[in-house]
Amino acid sequence: MARLWFIVAAIFGGTGVALGAMAAHGLKGRLAPEMLEVFQTAVHYQQLHALALLGLAALALHQTSRWVMLSGGCFTLGILGFSGSLYLRTLADITGLGLVTPLGGLTLMLGWLMLGIAAWRLGR
Repeated sequence: MARLWFIVAAIFGGTGVALGAMAAHGLKGRLAPEMLEVFQTAVHYQQLHALALLGLAALALHQTSRWVMLSGGCFTLGILGFSGSLYLRTLADITGLGLVTPLGGLTLMLGWLMLGIAAWRLGR
């Protein structure tokens, strides 16, 4: 299980760096300033949760539980839903994803809750 989360963290971390560079160097002047800010928010949350997945993978080395697995799943789905919907909104001008963004954010919050439960149960 740890291997899976290390791989997912690496994928999201690496693509987050690439998307951040794209925002800094390729999208200025192509996107309206408010849309560039939305894109940068998506990158920020992707990177933050890539680091969370990295920590989760380290925890998975010591504890294999359904809470760890659920947390990783929530972080993964949350990144795809929250950041992914913002990328689609800014790059493809797809605006019909109104519920996907907040549901992605809620899923990220659930991932933190699951991670907290996993950590709480660590000593048991």
